[in-house]
Amino acid sequence: MAKPVAKTAPHQSMTLLSRLLLKRLDEDETSLSAMAELKAEVRNISREEFDELVGLANSNHVIVRGMEAFLDMMQAAKDDPRAAWAQSALTAERARIATALAFLEEVCCAFEYEKYDVAVIKSLDHWPDLGSDLDLYTNTSQEVVSKFMVRRFEAQIAPRSWGDRLAGKWNFLIPGLPEAVEIHMSRLGQTGEQVTIASGLMQRTRRVMIGNHAFRVPSVSDRLMISALQRMYRHFYFRLCDIIDSAALVEMGNIDYSDLRFSAMKAGIWEGVATYLVIVSDYVNKYRGSGLVLPNFVHAAARFGGDDVYYAREFLRVPIMPQSAKLYGSQLAGLVRKLELENGARLSLLPWLATAALVGQKVTGSDKGIW
Repeated sequence: MAKPVAKTAPHQSMTLLSRLLLKRLDEDETSLSAMAELKAEVRNISREEFDELVGLANSNHVIVRGMEAFLDMMQAAKDDPRAAWAQSALTAERARIATALAFLEEVCCAFEYEKYDVAVIKSLDHWPDLGSDLDLYTNTSQEVVSKFMVRRFEAQIAPRSWGDRLAGKWNFLIPGLPEAVEIHMSRLGQTGEQVTIASGLMQRTRRVMIGNHAFRVPSVSDRLMISALQRMYRHFYFRLCDIIDSAALVEMGNIDYSDLRFSAMKAGIWEGVATYLVIVSDYVNKYRGSGLVLPNFVHAAARFGGDDVYYAREFLRVPIMPQSAKLYGSQLAGLVRKLELENGARLSLLPWLATAALVGQKVTGSDKGIW
């Protein structure tokens, strides 16, 4: 039986946004009384509460899906100004996404024209939403990519933090594109320790259509591993998009769990991936009344579940001590066992990097230049 997700009650806006989004995954299971209550809450929301909801949806990369769900609740009240608020927010976000996709396709086509391997990671996982920056992965060298981006797109190279340098990633600012293009080169993970996933990523990619644009993206297993790396081993928080995106993959039957387990064990992060999926299932259960159907070996490998996750500062937080620290220790031990000493040395710097970022945040109010 799934356990409750939060130790303390989530903020009202997070609760409303979660209910709006998760009822869409399995609407038939939502009781008529609960649906009527949700509609009444939406139709009585104040402007201040709506603006807070939009801000939360934006930071959680679900503004398109969130506003579409909001408008669904307003179908019988189209003359209500709240419907106009939602439509305005939706129109603005779709315009931003259209511009970003056009630039993203141009960048990817330019890479392919030069015969440089490239795949879009993370950013397109949220479709029809889009991330706040555009993430790419390539096996091409840093020197070649940097010169190419400056020459081809007149891009400026953003200042690199300690974490960026360890992770092997660069941010490029292209004229006319509000979002940064973040390119990961030959490495993944917060300290660039993940060469196992990175080395096979391009060979396992698939081509997808996003609107009228074609992109190469990671396999489903690689996509989930990258998500788990980001949430369970780096940021230690979930966005709502992570819950919705991963739940949709499970519900559509797109996951080859045997391949996922094999690949994640090879990378030393199987426990983190399993924990990630169980947290997603527990959160879905909280707001939909039924969790996800996951293989028994996923539940068996998970170190903890949704009962340890709590809401704070706009996101669902994963406790660092002792839960995430144990996952980190397991990953580090795996690298050492495989004699990946350089990658292990990189990963061993993570606690020092996190400590420096925390100190910088407290002293200057920002961890810029560190994390």
